[in-house]
Amino acid sequence: MNETMIEDAVLRLTAAAADEVKALRAGDPANLGKPLRIFVEGGGCSGMQYGMVFDERREGDHVGEFHGVEVVVDAVSAEHLQGTVVDFSDELTGGGFKISNPKARQSCGCGKSFGT
Repeated sequence: MNETMIEDAVLRLTAAAADEVKALRAGDPANLGKPLRIFVEGGGCSGMQYGMVFDERREGDHVGEFHGVEVVVDAVSAEHLQGTVVDFSDELTGGGFKISNPKARQSCGCGKSFGT
């Protein structure tokens, strides 16, 4: 399998985000042992949107481990995610995964879509 290690410059998962991913994975036995795939796709109100899913490794994936969580990113998404930090907040208002992407030139109010 042709894999590339994710360098710190590509993307990073904070400890809070990793803890939440571990909790989500533990809640569904079908996801045990699967890495977290972070990707971008067309859509959303700003042109592109983020996605996260438990998935299998694929040929050409960038692979990294952050605080005990394996993360995979396809090559196309990696271009858009360069320098991104994924965090998590459990605040009642505005809580959830927070994606800070320095390549995003505009983003919508919900934080789930962006434009470059």
